Amino acid sequence: MAVPALERDPGTKDAPRRIPVNLSLPADLVESLDRVAGPRQRSAFAEEAIRRAIRREKLRLSIERTAGSLPADRYPHWRTSEAVVEWVREMRAEVTTTDPGT
Repeated sequence: MAVPALERDPGTKDAPRRIPVNLSLPADLVESLDRVAGPRQRSAFAEEAIRRAIRREKLRLSIERTAGSLPADRYPHWRTSEAVVEWVREMRAEVTTTDPGT
């Protein structure tokens, strides 16, 4: 069941509405979770881990979708890691100003 991202619990102003879920996990994982998260902190730990995993997956999908969108011949300074490092150094070494009179 999809829950709209901005749906809020009517009892609070800022907290997102919480929906209880039932997850089946291997016993050893639950034991590790309890040791790492601490007493009564499973949900908070799992929420943070899931949010991090979702962000990482969205980034991976974005990278996958846009891979090859820039023609390599127009960006030779991105060809190798070493070339990128050199390009960044050159860009940082450029004198820049926000004063239009200089």
